[in-house]
Amino acid sequence: MSVAKKTARKILANCPPHESFWVNNGPIIKNLMELYRELKNMGEDTFRHHVNKEKNDFSKWIKDCLGDGSLATQIKKTKSKRIATGKVRTRLQQLKKVAS
Repeated sequence: MSVAKKTARKILANCPPHESFWVNNGPIIKNLMELYRELKNMGEDTFRHHVNKEKNDFSKWIKDCLGDGSLATQIKKTKSKRIATGKVRTRLQQLKKVAS
């Protein structure tokens, strides 16, 4: 799951304002770090609003707006907030290491 420095920096950067993620009854997320922070503190009801058997809004946003197909694929089938949060945390650590 190796990624180039330029790609890592792009994935870690803020997405354009019109592509920000609007959490149901919550904040607006602009980047992967903010997503990680919000996932950690998000209630199960909010998580279920965005992730259920019909959809995974986080996976779609990560792929379409942040351009991280690898992470999007990893969490696409994840129905657990704890597992999704862990995968985002691990990916953040990998990308930060490459980008620095």
